[in-house]
Amino acid sequence: MSKKLTEFADCAGCASKLAAAELEALMDDLPSASDERILVDYRTSDDAGVYEWTGGPALVQTVDFFTPIVDDPAVFGRIAAANALSDVYAMGGRPRTALAIAALPSANGPGPDVIKAIFRGGIDTLTGAGVALLGGHTVTDPEIKFGYAVTGEVDPDRVLRNAGARAGDVVVLTKPLGTGIIVRARKYGQASDEQLQGAVDCMTTLNDGICHALDALPAGAISACTDVTGFGLAGHASEVAAASGTTLRIESEALPVLPGALELVTEFLPCGGRANKRHFEGMDVAAGVVPERHLVTLDPQTSGGLLVTVDPSAVDDLRTALGGRAMMAEPVGRVEPRSADGHLILLV
Repeated sequence: MSKKLTEFADCAGCASKLAAAELEALMDDLPSASDERILVDYRTSDDAGVYEWTGGPALVQTVDFFTPIVDDPAVFGRIAAANALSDVYAMGGRPRTALAIAALPSANGPGPDVIKAIFRGGIDTLTGAGVALLGGHTVTDPEIKFGYAVTGEVDPDRVLRNAGARAGDVVVLTKPLGTGIIVRARKYGQASDEQLQGAVDCMTTLNDGICHALDALPAGAISACTDVTGFGLAGHASEVAAASGTTLRIESEALPVLPGALELVTEFLPCGGRANKRHFEGMDVAAGVVPERHLVTLDPQTSGGLLVTVDPSAVDDLRTALGGRAMMAEPVGRVEPRSADGHLILLV
């Protein structure tokens, strides 16, 4: 191809996503549906919508697509698929079908072999997850964009939401942070092959393993769940705290971070991370927190891990249920009653 794949993105590492403040303003006055079969919709800023059928599993639906963040087209396809499936896993669901969404340049773009490689990478991930690709839709655009609309199923009595976190619960994170930083640094030739591979391995790992492990826990052991994506740990943890009427106390030194991210974050925090810093002002940062660890909580993640609030008695059971799967369940903090000063997150 004539250009690197990431040159078809206006800001690699940000995935061309609207900033939180912009999205909030756009959604503020939209009318809401009154259908009693809607269990979860956009009003709660959750990861996916859930619609209940009579006498069977509920539907889980989501859509996600973004610009290239790596130059290998097959890897980009794999990441796009893993990222789209993640929202269904974050609701406690199982993805079943997908529709591809692609925006492709009509002139001066990559050749057919590159586009086929993107599609093939996505299909490989979908197939590995047991998801059927039913079709899709393409348009022309100077900037490549690719992803999927995904439909899944979930037991309506075991839907995981971003609301419900209980004071005293442990906050668990299932993937390291720093993918946006590594990807952006690589665009400017500053991240090593090993650092990029660490980020790719993280982004292509499905969240199905942790979802299966959560299923193995007793009902009620998990009080809230969300995946950490474009709004960073700070943004998505803020949404959990706001929806739950609590404060999340995050231990900065306990946060798992990809190799190289802390060294690169000061110079290569993506523009989405800077937007997150402006918008999520409900974070109270303790004086002793290392500045780089504060910044990494703002890093927009692609195909990030799940942020889960768990009954303390179930944390060891969660780790046992994970077994040998390529996932972690790192305790990174606790849920506390809403602080008197109204902060959603205490970073200590």
